[in-house]
Amino acid sequence: MKAKLGMSPIAWWNDDLAELSDDVSLEECLAQSRSAGFTGMEMGRRFPNDPKIMLPILQEADVTLCGGWFSGTLVDEDMARNKDRIQPMIDLFKAVNAPCIVYGEVGRSIQGDRSKPLATKPRLSDDELKAYARRLTQFGEWCAEQGMPLSYHHHMAAVVETEPELDAFMRYSGEGIPLLLDAGHLAFAGGDVLRAIDNHHRRINHVHVKDVRMEVIEKLDRQKQSFLDAVALGAFTVPGDGSLDFGAIVERLAYYGYEGWFVVEAEQDPKKNPPLKMAQVGYKELMRVMTAAGYTVETQGFPNA
Repeated sequence: MKAKLGMSPIAWWNDDLAELSDDVSLEECLAQSRSAGFTGMEMGRRFPNDPKIMLPILQEADVTLCGGWFSGTLVDEDMARNKDRIQPMIDLFKAVNAPCIVYGEVGRSIQGDRSKPLATKPRLSDDELKAYARRLTQFGEWCAEQGMPLSYHHHMAAVVETEPELDAFMRYSGEGIPLLLDAGHLAFAGGDVLRAIDNHHRRINHVHVKDVRMEVIEKLDRQKQSFLDAVALGAFTVPGDGSLDFGAIVERLAYYGYEGWFVVEAEQDPKKNPPLKMAQVGYKELMRVMTAAGYTVETQGFPNA
């Protein structure tokens, strides 16, 4: 089985917490990640939106674009508005041969609002969730018809956060909206990562290997502290530096035949946790567990470089 290892630039620059950002260029971010062994990078705010500019940068770094976040609002806004907003991203991702667009629901979400405690996360009624899942399925089908599949990101502080919410969303939605499994977000929400893989492996098309520091999460006052407070306190980290058993997680994905990207997305303070060092820790641990699970990790970065 083949796998590819990528990173998210959120380890270098945090889009929601400016203070958790390192003053490095896109080129330096890519160079550090590639030197650690990663062949892919998800899109961040310092990436150009013009493929004619992006492709030479990726080629020079020997890195491929392995995904990127779209802030969806289908829980509240209509399909047409979301189609209009995602179309330029579809065009860009097709031009640079990215594998998928990560759909993150920001409608009603409190993930970017430090004034809103975790306990005040939005909750959908069963009827609302059914309607939402149907819209996401239709939207995912439309994006695939345009030539770019989506990957649905369950997320802390959003409408689909907990394992029961994820199970219901997957039950009400269809094959047209594949799943991004994020181990760290599911564990933070109190879910069982291995059980989620058992239940939803047929729909998983992208994986975020985010680790958590459970000692930080367990001390949170969810009536007072926000998701961004948790990030600032160090709730997330890279595999090999946290509480999750990625040996078991990767082995379970291998059991079901998952092939594709494993992306380290670990937002934390780059001054306390230097991104290059963290990238090296994460890569070493992932190579260890993926080799044990029978994966061959691809080493080629930019195609035909």
